[in-house]
Amino acid sequence: MTPTNPRVSSAGYDLTPPAADEFDRLAAALTPEERRVLLHQGTEPPFCGGLLANKEAGVYRCRLCGLPLFRSAAKFESGTGWPSFYQPFDPAHVAVHRDTSHGMVRDEILCGRCGGHLGHVFPDGPAPTGLRYCLNSVSLAFTADTAPA
Repeated sequence: MTPTNPRVSSAGYDLTPPAADEFDRLAAALTPEERRVLLHQGTEPPFCGGLLANKEAGVYRCRLCGLPLFRSAAKFESGTGWPSFYQPFDPAHVAVHRDTSHGMVRDEILCGRCGGHLGHVFPDGPAPTGLRYCLNSVSLAFTADTAPA
């Protein structure tokens, strides 16, 4: 059943969470590592993610549901070992929740549509936001600007 009032971001994307059967179908297509990170708040080891060194122009999307999360123009080299961005594609596309696991207090970032775990956000990024969205590569799918529509 489709909701009568879907949530739509200012960028025009539907933020209505997938129905349970659709979520299960999307999750079934994930690799075990993608499932560990996206669905169980895992973290990939630093300096090993496939998108860390990516310098192509394009959009980084949620690996689970495809929602655009970050533009390549907002990516920067943080030296942390994970892809880092200073600003999301649209603020509503990334949800922030307090994470007190592992004896730390951090702000976890989740996909604003499906709730998949993306990484964490820290207040030590560059201008203009001062934020560092630190992402797991396995949480992301990249679409190059040159890709066919």
